[in-house]
Amino acid sequence: MKNPLPQENSPTVATLDDLATLANYSLMDTLNADPDAKANGIDHSPRQVFTGHYVPVRPTPIEAPEYVAHSKNFFHELGFADCMAQSDDFVRMFSGDLSQVPAPMRKVGWASGYALSIYGTEYYHQCPFQTGNGYGDGRAVSVLEAVINNKRWEMQLKGGGRTPYCRGADGRAVLRSSIREFLAQDHMHALGVPTTRSLSLYVSKTEKVQRPWYSEGSRSQDPDRMVSEAAAISTRVAPSFIRVGQLELFGRRARKQEHPKAIEELEKIVLHLIDREYSDVIDDKLTVAEKVVLLAGEFRSRLTSLVANWIRVGYCQGNFNGDNCAAGGFTLDYGPFGFCEEFNPQYQPWTGGGRHFSFLNQPEAAERNFHMLCLALVPLLMSNEAAQQQLSAIRNGFAGVMQTKVEAMWAAKLGLDSFHPALFSELAALMVQTPVDYTIFFRELSNLPDDIGSLQKSFYKGAVYEADPEGLDQRWSEWLSQWQLLISSANTARGCSPEELSEQMKRVNPKYSWREWLVVPAYQQAAAGNYALVRELQDVLTQPYEEQSKEIEEKYYRLKPTEFCELGGLSHYSCSS
Repeated sequence: MKNPLPQENSPTVATLDDLATLANYSLMDTLNADPDAKANGIDHSPRQVFTGHYVPVRPTPIEAPEYVAHSKNFFHELGFADCMAQSDDFVRMFSGDLSQVPAPMRKVGWASGYALSIYGTEYYHQCPFQTGNGYGDGRAVSVLEAVINNKRWEMQLKGGGRTPYCRGADGRAVLRSSIREFLAQDHMHALGVPTTRSLSLYVSKTEKVQRPWYSEGSRSQDPDRMVSEAAAISTRVAPSFIRVGQLELFGRRARKQEHPKAIEELEKIVLHLIDREYSDVIDDKLTVAEKVVLLAGEFRSRLTSLVANWIRVGYCQGNFNGDNCAAGGFTLDYGPFGFCEEFNPQYQPWTGGGRHFSFLNQPEAAERNFHMLCLALVPLLMSNEAAQQQLSAIRNGFAGVMQTKVEAMWAAKLGLDSFHPALFSELAALMVQTPVDYTIFFRELSNLPDDIGSLQKSFYKGAVYEADPEGLDQRWSEWLSQWQLLISSANTARGCSPEELSEQMKRVNPKYSWREWLVVPAYQQAAAGNYALVRELQDVLTQPYEEQSKEIEEKYYRLKPTEFCELGGLSHYSCSS
């Protein structure tokens, strides 16, 4: 499968008919369908899927869809006319109804199975059959692959109804979680963090589903009531949606020789991944073993860079299982995610996530996922001992590469050419003890302050600070003096003016970050049919490094009010569906 040659002066995609001409279904055309699947895609009950890379599934459209938002930036990048997002046929398709799509688009989408590993341990019991053959895309249905400006994109509905992997759930997403994912993807892309992309978001005007959630003002760890919420469908887009967990599924089957085609299906999915995500760096003429080794090295590079970027912008994935780890090396599946406001190395927005998926433990969690990917690849190298040794060396080198990238990230946030362990160690201690707002602190530091006065804008002034303000202020002043000496020395060495350094730091340290207490009112108002705040947030969050209006600064560049601390559904959540 190769992408077609680029067309000169590709016209703007103004209609669904225009988009249909770009359709190209590589996954369905080159990989194996489940032999027990129904060709018409009416396959909406939980069942075991023993073989094949995907199941044809017809999504279940939401009732009476209404437009909420689309990503104007991504539409522009794709060459889509903005008006298309509200055209009848586009709304129909991307709210789940494929019955009238123009040829050569297909009236059936697809869902895929994957395995579950948590922090490097294989699990089977989450599968309703206890076999691992029923775990996968329970409510995510891909509906289109298209080659646009010589780049392949897969478009996937989140909340598109039940699939064989739904494990008894309703296959729906609610407006609340759909708004969060839609905005977060736009925000992460604007931050420069590799991510799935937002395309469109529609909500049903009539269809409701029941979800556990928190009462207003609740400080419970778990939801304390059932609520009726509007069903919604968001469309997320990526070069592919192949997950580490997907490779794990086929790796396990090959390792245990579960069926005669197990090793063949593993090889097919790995080569398909390379073609979809790594064809620019892995030569198609190489042997399978050579490709596998290069894949491991390239994925290690992408994954370590991704996690360093997550920490740079304060993002915590919350539930970084192997099935939530994109094999293309970008952020996937915005479920119980959060952004660190008050700096805490153990910040974890998901009450079920534990310390192993907390903010500064994400490098270790990533390493566990990387080890699981390498384990999945091993069956393809059984006859090549040299390639196995190369893979082992790449796997064992993960921690060193990760540490190098994280240290380079911290140096960049501090405006330094290299990492200074003692300086950073004292800073981390001060940020916890004061404590500070992670985003505001580094943005204020980017202004190269003469004293700690402006940095105090980021201080929450917790119990330790209140008990000994003079002592902490003195330590902050001493730290700032040490940092200023290093900055001055570095600037002299590289011929950089203070103004140039400040601008450089501001390109690394965003001014505007995701703040859940500002997002909650947006989806609450949206539930009443008012989408103005959703669109305002989208504008703010897609310009995170820019100096925006004074009104926006006063509203969005400020500390979390104390009344929002520890609230369920705002400071933490047990789920996000």
